[in-house]
Amino acid sequence: MNTEYDNCKWVGFDILEQFMIEVFKKAGIPEKDAAVCAEVLITSDKRGIDSHGVGRFKPIYIDRIWAGIINPVTKIDILREGPTTAVLDGNNGMGQVVAKQAMQMAIDKAKKYGMGMVAVRNSNHYGIAGYYSLMAIEAGMIGITGTNARPSVAPTFGIENLLGTNPLTIGFPTDEDFPFLIDCASSIIQRGKVEVCARIGKDLPAGLVLDKNGESKTNAAEVLQDLIHGDAALLPLGGVGEETAGYKGYGYSTVVEILSAALQGGAFLTALSGIKDGKPVPHHLGHFFIAADIHAFTELDNFKKTAGDILRTLRNSKKMPGHNRIWTAGEKEHDAWIMRQGRGVPVDQEVQEQLLELKAKYSLDSFQFPFE
Repeated sequence: MNTEYDNCKWVGFDILEQFMIEVFKKAGIPEKDAAVCAEVLITSDKRGIDSHGVGRFKPIYIDRIWAGIINPVTKIDILREGPTTAVLDGNNGMGQVVAKQAMQMAIDKAKKYGMGMVAVRNSNHYGIAGYYSLMAIEAGMIGITGTNARPSVAPTFGIENLLGTNPLTIGFPTDEDFPFLIDCASSIIQRGKVEVCARIGKDLPAGLVLDKNGESKTNAAEVLQDLIHGDAALLPLGGVGEETAGYKGYGYSTVVEILSAALQGGAFLTALSGIKDGKPVPHHLGHFFIAADIHAFTELDNFKKTAGDILRTLRNSKKMPGHNRIWTAGEKEHDAWIMRQGRGVPVDQEVQEQLLELKAKYSLDSFQFPFE
């Protein structure tokens, strides 16, 4: 079995980010928007979240632009707006561009009124949800976001993949070197990690995916195909049934689905599949963004210290035998950033081939990768 970084080459952040910007521009995205999209992707890789970084650059964004199911020029319409709220239509544009504007609107409203919430419809995959919570954190606020996604997850006691992996992401500032940021799917494993395992030839652990007979399935490449055809489903957090509380993950996933669709009159469940009559169509994803200004409740420094005290107490508590460290949310990503600053991004062989294909297609000969 391959280890995680077998056949990987480490590539610097700057070259990858600039390369993605240039390819996005060649694909028809305006330069300013291309920079936003590339920044969201490289932020994922910097934080060690390889499932949502450069590995998704071509298949999730460029290929979909080529297929005509994402509009490279993003037009955002404001459908409704009040002092603390807004509803936006992304018109099938770039999810990162729509999402960044939506969270900035929420932050601006929170600065004025203490709270801001913006709902979005007709968008696309927006990268790591944590990017937008980090925007709020940098503004001294609590940041919350969620998005629905193409069907992957079965409801408790079901085998039909109806829900997306639907992250509910929450972050807030602390007095430490890194914020608290819980950024994860409401399923046990997200689709992006299945994609990573498929690329490196690694089987999934049992108990994460069910086939149409309700049996565990572990071949990652087969799972990806079966998800498309409705023959497999990821399990919600908690796993199968109620004994290990799978209904909790199912419930939280449903919360995200409703907030990503019902507030803005958007699409939901199987309507997000991206396939109609056997042909690719836009996904029409929905998102929501909440910013809460901490100054409206207490002094920011007091909040940060209390949050930090809580996290330090948790990390310094008694450890299980055989374990010498307890983490809090956001800490591993901070550790990954420290480790990767001098190395860059681990790029596996399949992604290397994708980057070289794009380089050749767009004649970007000024870029030289270490795997050439």
